[in-house]
Amino acid sequence: MSRVSKPHEIVERALELSTTDGLVVIADEHSSANLRWAGNALTTNGVTRGRTLTVVATADGAKGTATGVVSRSAVTAEDLEPLVRAAEAAARGAGPAEDAQPLVSGAAPSPDFADAPAETGPEVFADFAPALGDAFARARSEDRELYGFAHHELTSTYLGTSTGLRLRHDQPNGTLELNAKSPDRSRSAWAGRATRDFCDVDPAAMDAELARRLRWAERRIELPAGRYETLLPPTAVADLLIYQLWSSTARDAVEGRTVFSTPGGGTRLGERLSPLPLTLRSDPHAPGLESAPFVIAHSSGDSGSVFDNGLPLAPTEWVREGTLERLTTTRHSAGLTGLPVAPAIDNLVLEGGGERSLEEMAAATRGRALLLTCLWYIREVDPATLLLTGLTRDGVYLVEDGEVVGEVNNFRFNESPVGLLSRATEAGRTEKTLPREWGDWFTRAAMPALRIPDFHMSSVSQGV
Repeated sequence: MSRVSKPHEIVERALELSTTDGLVVIADEHSSANLRWAGNALTTNGVTRGRTLTVVATADGAKGTATGVVSRSAVTAEDLEPLVRAAEAAARGAGPAEDAQPLVSGAAPSPDFADAPAETGPEVFADFAPALGDAFARARSEDRELYGFAHHELTSTYLGTSTGLRLRHDQPNGTLELNAKSPDRSRSAWAGRATRDFCDVDPAAMDAELARRLRWAERRIELPAGRYETLLPPTAVADLLIYQLWSSTARDAVEGRTVFSTPGGGTRLGERLSPLPLTLRSDPHAPGLESAPFVIAHSSGDSGSVFDNGLPLAPTEWVREGTLERLTTTRHSAGLTGLPVAPAIDNLVLEGGGERSLEEMAAATRGRALLLTCLWYIREVDPATLLLTGLTRDGVYLVEDGEVVGEVNNFRFNESPVGLLSRATEAGRTEKTLPREWGDWFTRAAMPALRIPDFHMSSVSQGV
């Protein structure tokens, strides 16, 4: 048994050890590489490797099927039997699982299931690192300082079940965050990018963008709280709509607990949410945003079920041309609500706007508007309206008649993404973006900028 170390062998051996009615085994093989820098110089870099094994045991009883879920990292062959037994003991000691369903079966095995896991390493930065060095030199010569980090991760997931599934998915995930600061640290600007391989990021272009924003910030303008016409950049739109997606579970809506509920136990499906013909969708095969084409659930919750592991995922429109089309469901919650099965998918796209970039939308502004950089510290205030609060960060700029005239103070905002969609007067060109607030959990997004005529800045903030 000590020779059993390859991921697919670990999965097979765990399945062989099963003594309960059903077993799901998920082996996640992680590798990552990172660079960090400060003051126009690299500070650290590193590479990591790791394995996490999740075992889901199911036990049928007179009152229903129970589950036990145990996850551990750095699992070796010797750890397998104790891990499986722990999951089985948890299942036998648990009450019936509310979300119990037959384990998924029938999917063709992945042809690369027995292959070695994919790995990343320093080579992913082969072209990026020299370009970053050039950006450091340029920033130094122009009297600004660059800070930030680049992170790339590759996760190979091997999913096996007692019903015969043998599925695999390799997920690359890269993020780049770059801050530029004036030498006295009184001015700061941020830009971020999401990438699969660092071949499509340009440090020079990002540095030029940040340099322009630092110049905007040379003039400081104080503004009071209030409602302002506001240009939300794609990153901010992504953060807000990701939260909306996370809050769009069908069961909660039917039970009257969310913004998508109607009195008497109904939902707002079929209701027009936006006057603009915007479509909010997820697709595991979206170019550049590819994600797992089947459910990978390490635990059960409002939006996922361990019983659905391996369930195929298909392109799904959550909002179609402004109208609410789907709410997220597991097989269990679909049965409870009478709605189609629509599991969450690990990417999000909003499209249907025009062709203007954020810069072109700013140039077309008549009168006064705020141009945001990003949002952070987003928290829910009221689930019934999906009212969110949070702060602006790293640059709020004042646009007057198409020209940026200076940087203003930061604000706390109070807004609902559903309300923003209903009031948006313009959507720009959809582009890949990095959600800054949720980038540790959700990176695959493509969004347009949005023009909101009356975005609610509820108070002035001292945030930076």
